[in-house]
Amino acid sequence: MTTPKIDLVYMWVDGDDKEWLETKNYWLKKIKNEAPVRHDSAVSARWRDNDELKYSLRSAEKFAPWINHIYLVTGFGQVPKWLNTKNKKITVISHEQIMPADALPTFNSVAIEMCLMNIPNLSEHFLLANDDMFFNKPVSPEYFYDKHDRAIIWYSKNRNFPAIGYGMEMVCSDYKQTILVAANKIVSIFGKKYRKYVTYAPAHNIDPYFKSTMLNTRNHPLLSHDIDIQIRNKFRTNWELQRWIFNLYDIVHGKAVFKRARHFKKSKHFIYNLVHYYECKNAPTYCEDAENRLLHVSPPLFCINDTDRTSDETRKKNHRFLEEKFPNKSSFEI
Repeated sequence: MTTPKIDLVYMWVDGDDKEWLETKNYWLKKIKNEAPVRHDSAVSARWRDNDELKYSLRSAEKFAPWINHIYLVTGFGQVPKWLNTKNKKITVISHEQIMPADALPTFNSVAIEMCLMNIPNLSEHFLLANDDMFFNKPVSPEYFYDKHDRAIIWYSKNRNFPAIGYGMEMVCSDYKQTILVAANKIVSIFGKKYRKYVTYAPAHNIDPYFKSTMLNTRNHPLLSHDIDIQIRNKFRTNWELQRWIFNLYDIVHGKAVFKRARHFKKSKHFIYNLVHYYECKNAPTYCEDAENRLLHVSPPLFCINDTDRTSDETRKKNHRFLEEKFPNKSSFEI
């Protein structure tokens, strides 16, 4: 198979922007009492900017130079102050360019994801990354698409998920609930053959997609209505179709294969989540230990989440770690 053109898409927001904050707070107050479920995405951690995008771009340029083009999806006219917009390899895309007018403004990343296929000139093959995801070492296109042109979907086993048929209230977190909603949709549309996928969940990763799959999913007669509603949700809810549905749609149609992301002690294919490791240990002092393990295992990718539990001191440590790991400016910086 000839290696296809592969783009990279980021979604980014400056959560400290005054206009953005005022507008977000206005809509929170306006619709909060009308929402069917709580707005867990309204926590500030989802939008804090710790310069992760800058370092992620440095990692991409260093370890994945084969990337064809990079698209940065933003709203409210926001552009990182350090971004070199004259670099012809990166394009800033506004929400207005890809989302319907009656869905704006939006503060819902899941809604934005459902519209990414509308990015002008986006290639058929593309990767989607949050700004807190990083390439850790040289990675080839074959890490994301195999020789049969199938997307490689890294997953983890989730024993905490209930079996199909149990109520949504059985799921312990909103994120897991959205994963289950997507999986249940695939099972209900395409049959019990895919029942086992309900116990799978995506590894926190830089994920491969096909633009045509997003279009087909978006226009599917048994999905389009739900997606239409979801796109117009200004904040996340726990019943939305997380982008996992695109991966499962590809699995059903033979356009993707599952590979398991194993524990970091057993496999160098593990997708290392630096913050989650020491936060799950309930000890922020594990920061240095987690960094040492990252260096020792050397996985292809890693992630540094920012949550409502992450302290300012931890964020400073993370920033310092990223600066030491990726000290050289990329061509995407002024």
